[in-house]
Amino acid sequence: MVTGLLLLHTSPVHVPVFDALRDRDHPGAVLRHLVAPELLDRARAEGPESVAPALLGLLAEAGPGPVLVTCSTIGATAESLAPALGAPVLRVDRPMAACAVRAGARIAVLAALESTLAPTRELLAEEAGERPVSIVTHLVDGAWGRFEAGDTAGYLARVAEAAEEAAVTGADVIVLAQASMAGAADLATGRIPVLSSPAPGLAAGLAMCSAC
Repeated sequence: MVTGLLLLHTSPVHVPVFDALRDRDHPGAVLRHLVAPELLDRARAEGPESVAPALLGLLAEAGPGPVLVTCSTIGATAESLAPALGAPVLRVDRPMAACAVRAGARIAVLAALESTLAPTRELLAEEAGERPVSIVTHLVDGAWGRFEAGDTAGYLARVAEAAEEAAVTGADVIVLAQASMAGAADLATGRIPVLSSPAPGLAAGLAMCSAC
């Protein structure tokens, strides 16, 4: 039986994004989507660890197979559940973080949600290992309100503007901490690399399927 890759989202906007990436880069791959916005709401209010029981239940009910979690806020919590699930779990931003620490020692992180900043900083430090890195985080003021209002174009434009502002601070690479920010990478006009998570994350998730 082909189970495919299960993607756990905390917003429905991610479903067409990852389907489009699948069609472009991995035609024929099987993706299953599970959308649970309440997990992000709870994580923002009570901390990422608070969602572990509900997250474990949702993933167990979804059936066997590898899981790609597209929410950076709860990514570390989700990865910690892999032993209990008996299946590999990958946070979507881990491959991006690995690329970022190879790209340079001065890393600027942009996020629209404050709850995403600490998990992203911790992930980058983990991926850096003994590499000396400087991580500076930036909360993009006004961006999340546009996202929640459905103003995707305004949201991405604000993130791209913030990326250009971060580029002049001396960063070697700019990390877009949330998957929803990916489109801003194409709008930024600076010469500093701007990394987003969906494409490398999906590739790594599908590689987990091949390995199983």
